[in-house]
Amino acid sequence: MGLTGMALAIDAGNSKTDVALVAADGSILSTARGGGFRPPVVGVERAVDVLAPLVASVLAEAGVGGAAWPGGAAGAAGVVGPAGAAGVAGLVGAAGVAAPVGAAEEAGLVGATGVADPVGAAGVAGPVGAAGAAGAAGAAGAAEPAGAAGASGPAEVAGVAGPVDHLSAFLANADLPVEEARLTAEIARRGWAGTVTVRNDTFALLRAGLPDGGEPVGVAVVCGAGINCVGVGRDGATARFPSIGRISGDWGGGAHLADEALWCAARAEDGRGAPTELARALPAHFGLVTMRELIEALHLHEIPGHRRHELPPVLFAAATAGDRVARTLVTRQAEEIALLARVALERLGLLDEPTPVILGGGILTARHPVLHHHLTQLLTDHAPKALPHVVTAPPVLGAALDTLDRAGAKAGAYGRVRRAWG
Repeated sequence: MGLTGMALAIDAGNSKTDVALVAADGSILSTARGGGFRPPVVGVERAVDVLAPLVASVLAEAGVGGAAWPGGAAGAAGVVGPAGAAGVAGLVGAAGVAAPVGAAEEAGLVGATGVADPVGAAGVAGPVGAAGAAGAAGAAGAAEPAGAAGASGPAEVAGVAGPVDHLSAFLANADLPVEEARLTAEIARRGWAGTVTVRNDTFALLRAGLPDGGEPVGVAVVCGAGINCVGVGRDGATARFPSIGRISGDWGGGAHLADEALWCAARAEDGRGAPTELARALPAHFGLVTMRELIEALHLHEIPGHRRHELPPVLFAAATAGDRVARTLVTRQAEEIALLARVALERLGLLDEPTPVILGGGILTARHPVLHHHLTQLLTDHAPKALPHVVTAPPVLGAALDTLDRAGAKAGAYGRVRRAWG
């Protein structure tokens, strides 16, 4: 890893951010967890400000750096303190004030049966791999070859000389090449590392699910609060989707499913739609009786908007119980996930060879029976060579593995990192 033998691994989602300090031998020296990363809402500089106390915290705990390096004065005040490789359960807002999980998570962490580890509306980012440059996905959606360097990762950008050798950041809302470039420049300016790479956080899931060593080839689909898919083929070719929302053709994710469930339930109650158990179950979740009461409470913000993300588990429970409307929504979600995977495999020329398809995010890791069964069947029918694998480890694992890739680490280092989050 260079002179210091250390690197920073960052995974920043809409609702939470994990930072780890990784040694060249795979030891996790310190970790910290903080608040969400939302440059579209607060701007690039303020979004990166959320990272600053977390970086300061992990460096301070490991006895690295100090007031002399840029950002050293930030201290660790208000950071939800490092608690080993697993991190901790709290959140830190933009001002550095700790808050309990759930209260401040507009993107929604609802636990094992709901929306967890949301990945932002993302998609365009460099692939997993060592280093190099990769082109952005073209308008036609064809797989893009690796850049001139021929490797599969984005170019490393030199930062101000910092206390560690490299920083690998996998960030939600790094959706477009211009956003990646702006975020890379801002992080490099902070002086936390000698070199910096920034990619969309879906690539952290992909890296976490792929084997260590050899050419990284595979596809990842994340379905948490949002939905996204990325793929890496031979010689670093990539398949990506903008995944910005409805305007880029997306359907699904916990936030979308919550809105669809509310829409169906409202129409069921007023007679415009088919009857569904959701018309009773959704208001009952909040201690209400009718959809009219729930609609009013949401509209007047008597129920905070972020609590909509508590609704996917209610939807899945209704689907499991046999409700036709709920099952239709859940099977549609399975179809979208399978379609993303199949199209990515097809673009990369991997549809006819055994290829890992990594699945992650709270909707998928909960393994809801209706969703999981239908998705498995669709992949068998339309991508029979796909090798689906659900990853439950936190995405920061992928960021940590990426730092080892770039350092040319030995095999034992990878096992050590994986055990830390195993």
